[in-house]
Amino acid sequence: MRATKAVIHLQNLRDNISAIRAELAPGTKMCVAVKADAYGHGAVRCAQAAAEAGADALAVATPEEGIALREASITKPILMLSLCAPEEIPDVVHHNITPLVFDEEYIALFAAEAEKAERTPYPVHLALDTGMGRIGVLPEDAARMAKAIVSTKSLVLGGMGTHCAVSDSLAPEDQEFTAWQFSRFMQAVNAVQQAGIQPGIRHFANSAVTLARPDMHLDMVRPGIIAYGYYPDDISASYLHSIARPAELRPVMTLETEVCAIRPFKKGQSVGYGRTWTAAADTDIAVLPIGYGDGFLRRFAAGGIQVAIHGKAYPVRGRICMDQCMVDIGKNSGIRRWDKAVIFGTKEDGALQSADDVARLSGTISYEITSCISPRVERVFTD
Repeated sequence: MRATKAVIHLQNLRDNISAIRAELAPGTKMCVAVKADAYGHGAVRCAQAAAEAGADALAVATPEEGIALREASITKPILMLSLCAPEEIPDVVHHNITPLVFDEEYIALFAAEAEKAERTPYPVHLALDTGMGRIGVLPEDAARMAKAIVSTKSLVLGGMGTHCAVSDSLAPEDQEFTAWQFSRFMQAVNAVQQAGIQPGIRHFANSAVTLARPDMHLDMVRPGIIAYGYYPDDISASYLHSIARPAELRPVMTLETEVCAIRPFKKGQSVGYGRTWTAAADTDIAVLPIGYGDGFLRRFAAGGIQVAIHGKAYPVRGRICMDQCMVDIGKNSGIRRWDKAVIFGTKEDGALQSADDVARLSGTISYEITSCISPRVERVFTD
């Protein structure tokens, strides 16, 4: 096994889902997002663990993601949150994946395939654009589109959903915008009901809304990053701590590697591409077999990232390479070749920083940090 690996703690995932469940009213369903390979954690194993922990449904972005779950004998409802190409629709229907629709063309394509595959009535969810500006029908057109769905006779309206744009923000104007989105969504739901059509499962809540706004949970919530142990961002975490006891979340992934070489450096000696760092004094440089080809991105070094070895933080020096990086361990550190080096993760694994910490250093979010860990980094699953 390669030294560089992502250790995935499935029990932490189960515990996170249980903590989220405790925030929900009885009867509220939970659709756990496992798109983008479960945010880099490994979709199939995480989906199985989520189902074991009580997830009612799973969310993916592409047909391939949903098909992989079905081929692993996962039978939970699968909701596909992004659009697929027309040629992918037969596979979607064949594998019983529930799509989002929002226009007549897409409705007609799914209706025709459901009829052809003799899978009628086939459930679809109506996507609403309440302010995200991405996919979805405008709320004022929701009733018309719902009528288009049920008039096909081969489709059934299984649910209605939308996505929040700024629900993780504390800014008053952003909280007002989220409330406005919710109001717009409920207006659309009411219009569909007034047209004599049942809206199915109503879902509005992403991770931030799931934890902070129980009044917006409706029939189903869609937790994403919180299932993997992180709040949507520092702002929402602070907000949750200010209003109530927040759900206790535990990171699911630890990214680690080993020291593959130790090089003595003299004062004035440079390291790496571009010679961007020069030793100010004699030191030792540890080489780690992890680089941007693994998702350990070049910009992390510019942010001052450190790695943990023997419980102490050591700075990365020079530019991160595609396959390797260099760490300044000083003289007489006691570090030896093949010692473990932890990039981020759980304290139990020896990590001194989380994916959130790495995200802050590089001006991004934890979602990107874990999702960018490349396929060549083996996922090692533990219970």
